[in-house]
Amino acid sequence: MRYRLLLWAALAAFLIDQISKYLVVHVLRVAEGNIDILPPLLVFKYGENRGINFGLFQGNSEAARWMLIGISLAISVGVLVWLMRTAPTKLMLVCGGLLIGGALGNVVDRVLYGFVLDFLNMSCCGINNPFVFNLADVFIFAGAIGLVVFDGKKPS
Repeated sequence: MRYRLLLWAALAAFLIDQISKYLVVHVLRVAEGNIDILPPLLVFKYGENRGINFGLFQGNSEAARWMLIGISLAISVGVLVWLMRTAPTKLMLVCGGLLIGGALGNVVDRVLYGFVLDFLNMSCCGINNPFVFNLADVFIFAGAIGLVVFDGKKPS
């Protein structure tokens, strides 16, 4: 199957995201207090994201929650259909899988909890970053950037 690489990348991104959230939130109990990993560069800090990535466009209504679930699913299907209609490179398939797996990881959070569980906070160089994110967000951004960079088109 030509798209096996996409499916494996999506599954890996999804599982890594969900397992990391479970471990940090339920085992390490980050909700009870921040956990300094490499302060201030990396701190585990509990967050409930009702908006999009990095806490942007917060919406506390059920309508906003289900709208964000629908948008995430539509983007995932759109990326899958686009990749199936093109001649994707192996890197494109991996990047598409990362994006889809990350998006589905955040969808599962919204369905189960009503929000996305976030726990990563990074600050540096005297700048105190108030935002938290998760590995699904990293996979979504890395996948999207990778799809642009490795789009398989030759420059004109």
